[in-house]
Amino acid sequence: MKSAPVVQLGKHRWWIVYDQDEERVIDSNIYVMESDGEALILDPGGFEIFPQVFAAVVEAIPPDAIRTAFVSHQDPDIASSLPLWNACNPKIQWYIPKLWDGFIRHYGALDATFVDIPDEGMEIRIGGQTLQILPAHYLHSSANFHVYDPVAKVLFSGDVGAALLPKGHSAFLDRRRPEAFGEHIAHAKYFHERWMPSNEAKRDWCDRVRQLDVQYLCPQHGAIYQGEHVQRFLDWFEALPVGRVDGK
Repeated sequence: MKSAPVVQLGKHRWWIVYDQDEERVIDSNIYVMESDGEALILDPGGFEIFPQVFAAVVEAIPPDAIRTAFVSHQDPDIASSLPLWNACNPKIQWYIPKLWDGFIRHYGALDATFVDIPDEGMEIRIGGQTLQILPAHYLHSSANFHVYDPVAKVLFSGDVGAALLPKGHSAFLDRRRPEAFGEHIAHAKYFHERWMPSNEAKRDWCDRVRQLDVQYLCPQHGAIYQGEHVQRFLDWFEALPVGRVDGK
């Protein structure tokens, strides 16, 4: 697995762990945000890729710097590694959707510290920075959340923006090439048509995100949209009919 910085503002930084080596499970991105020596890990990944993710993360920060973890929804590629992270650092507080509390505990670590996220979202403080946990319900899970950093202008968008890219892909869409968006979005189209069930939820999310200053849209699969590609994605997603089976 590879790691790359997303944005750094002094002691406040984001980076991505991406392009896993295990090809038998869906390729997933893991993000870490650090502020003043305290770190948050977002959707820390599945059980099967934990060794790769852990090795990449500890190259950047010590494991005990991770005080907080965020779980956007209940899928195994999101959080089935939870008991392993908890074994490494039982002091981590896990922010999870309230609806999925009892389901996520089926992954193990019954003694892990869970903080339930209410349906309307909330704010959390990591080091010197306040982050917003925003509702993204039905995109694709019935209780689903994203994380916005208004200082770094990063939106962690979970499965929204996801693309199933071939191995060896870059961490970012190339903002110097307008055509890069079309090449990338071909790998995202079926994912969004099939996994996103609600056009109403999609439109609500697009309206909400357009009110934010987002320079980096960071999905849980595929590459990061930056600069002009963020607006291109919003326009594309808003116009895309979702909740479809085999294109019907």
